[in-house]
Amino acid sequence: MGGLSLWHWLIVLVVVMMVFGTKKLRNLGEDLGAAVKGFKQGIKDGADDKSAPPQVANNQTVDGQIHEKKD
Repeated sequence: MGGLSLWHWLIVLVVVMMVFGTKKLRNLGEDLGAAVKGFKQGIKDGADDKSAPPQVANNQTVDGQIHEKKD
């Protein structure tokens, strides 16, 4: 009662292909790949935004004071 062998995985693959069909599986793979690509791009864009200065709406300047934290 160990892990699944190669033959078990092949049988599972054949059953899944018979149930869903190759076209649906291909579409699912493409959608998953696009989602991963979009996620990676979002992470990359998020890292780039940290180096950019914050933007202020309507070109307004925000006045404030900076206080040093005393321990």
